[in-house]
Amino acid sequence: FSYPARHIVEVDGKRGLFRGLTPRLISSTLSTITRGSVKKAFPLEDMEHVSNKDDVKTSLRKVVKETSHEMMMQCVSRVVSHPLHVISMRCMVQFVGREVKYSGVFSAIGRIFKEEGILGFFVGLVPHILGDVIFLWCCNLLAHFINTYAVDDNFSQASVIRSYTKFVMGIAVSMLTYPFLLVGDLMAVNNCGLRAGLPPYAPAFTSWIHCWRYLSAQGQLFRGSSLLFRRAPVPAACFPID
Repeated sequence: FSYPARHIVEVDGKRGLFRGLTPRLISSTLSTITRGSVKKAFPLEDMEHVSNKDDVKTSLRKVVKETSHEMMMQCVSRVVSHPLHVISMRCMVQFVGREVKYSGVFSAIGRIFKEEGILGFFVGLVPHILGDVIFLWCCNLLAHFINTYAVDDNFSQASVIRSYTKFVMGIAVSMLTYPFLLVGDLMAVNNCGLRAGLPPYAPAFTSWIHCWRYLSAQGQLFRGSSLLFRRAPVPAACFPID
């Protein structure tokens, strides 16, 4: 974390650390509002908490129902907020080529619409949604099975442990789904006219699957996943694969 942060400050000053902040805040706000609206429009029926092993089927049904509802909210909010996420990412990567192509939210919206059409606002959406869906199901199901089979109801701190299980599973699963986030963000800036999305910094990917295969071949599917350790790029990373 300190390496890129220090480099950005040296080049752009501390203000450079906040590139893309405005569209990112708008994106987060839209996501929160959308989730709340969907939750009100499609409320989830209250179900009594179940933890007894004799009621495993009932408990699993409850988890599936809750996860399905959460998945719907997440997918809708992701679609609504993704255009602002694309703008935010492009504002950030302008640092690489010292460009000013995307200088504001409204001007960026007009430019993307003019150059790429409506679809330009949704590049990288598919891997993001896939990552969200896989994260939700893996996290919730793992937490459910651990709470059901590994945590004994007779244990005095059972309720406390269960309250943290989902949080811990979220951290673990987020590492597994990180490649989807990375691929989605790379596709958001790929071949958009900015130097960071063009050779030699990156090939012009034909699809997010092409991007995934490229990163996998270079061993870079988890690049940027750690705040503590930096992975130097492989020299061959500049060359595209078929």
